[in-house]
Amino acid sequence: MRTDRRPRLTTLLAIFLLAYAGMQFYAVYKAYAGIGLAPDAMTGLVVWVALMTSLPFLLWWLERRGWHWPVVVGAWIGYLWMGLVFLFFWVALALDVFGGAVNTAGALLRVDLSAYAPSAWHVFLWAAALSLGLGGYGLIDARRRRVEHIVLSTPKLSAGSHALRIVQISDVHLGALIGARRLGRILERVRALEPDVLVSTGDLLDGQANHLNGLTQLFQTIRPRLGKFAVTGNHEFFVGHERALDFMRRCGFTVLCGESVALARNVTIAGVDDPASQWFGVSAHLDEPALLAAQPPERFVVLLKHQPVVDPRATGHFDLQLSGHVHQGQIFPFGLLVRLAYPVRAGLTQLAPQCWLYVSRGTGTWGPPMRVFAPPEITLIEIKPAPSSR
Repeated sequence: MRTDRRPRLTTLLAIFLLAYAGMQFYAVYKAYAGIGLAPDAMTGLVVWVALMTSLPFLLWWLERRGWHWPVVVGAWIGYLWMGLVFLFFWVALALDVFGGAVNTAGALLRVDLSAYAPSAWHVFLWAAALSLGLGGYGLIDARRRRVEHIVLSTPKLSAGSHALRIVQISDVHLGALIGARRLGRILERVRALEPDVLVSTGDLLDGQANHLNGLTQLFQTIRPRLGKFAVTGNHEFFVGHERALDFMRRCGFTVLCGESVALARNVTIAGVDDPASQWFGVSAHLDEPALLAAQPPERFVVLLKHQPVVDPRATGHFDLQLSGHVHQGQIFPFGLLVRLAYPVRAGLTQLAPQCWLYVSRGTGTWGPPMRVFAPPEITLIEIKPAPSSR
């Protein structure tokens, strides 16, 4: 029997909003203490924090009513602010911890070390300067997609055959901040890699699909020899499951919802839906062990699954799982927090003999249009026949 996960979604949203509002009030307090703002200025700052905290929901509401360009402008303002606040919070917190450690050491040693502890003005100044610098770097780095090249060998491909080239994109988040221009650049890189197969491992969309119809034509220019395949991520359910499926199919993707497709070269592509479907009461295909157990063991099975969670019941029934979702945190040091929820590293991990997991850092951005020490990627996976024992 399917359980209603909507209360859990509400709890997660509440935690996020409280944490985000808390970070903003911390930044506002640092500005108040460091610059010496007048008390009257605090009223305006509190109103601004309330507006920025509720802005993602306001943008979602406006977009569903067709106000696309106001959404684009609001998204740039709101999400740039979000990224800078995230950076400011961690830098200022580190400086406060350092200052507290200096003062504590001085008290223990009975020595006046206050001159070595940063003042409120210096905390604000250094945190603001570093946040702006890192934010500018992150804006640039979010557009410099690396191509990660992975080579795997398997005895399941016939000896002497050419390598199979799979290109993975993940977490593109097409929407208000990522449109035709950036998608065109992504697909130029994909085309240059000459894939046999193109896969999207979820969160292709982040906006209402009716404003992205022109992007389907860009995807239609990519025609890999063995096809294009996709699975849903959590954002496909946030923007509307049926709209997202229709968009991906018009892009030319075969969307795998608890299904598999046998390709040439003894390779099978399988895919499952994202568990976020349960938050919205959408009927989805999540029985990964049953799907994989039905695959012939002599075939090389590539599993597309948005979240980098390995079901122990499925291990041994697939050869390679391709996932995304975590963005490697996107903005340092959130990658350290992500590891608490998903204790896997970005990149390639061998789970067992001839069984691998690859976790993409993601090709686009969610929220803040920046990446700090978590660069975006397009992944090329070459699957080669294992060398002959002779």
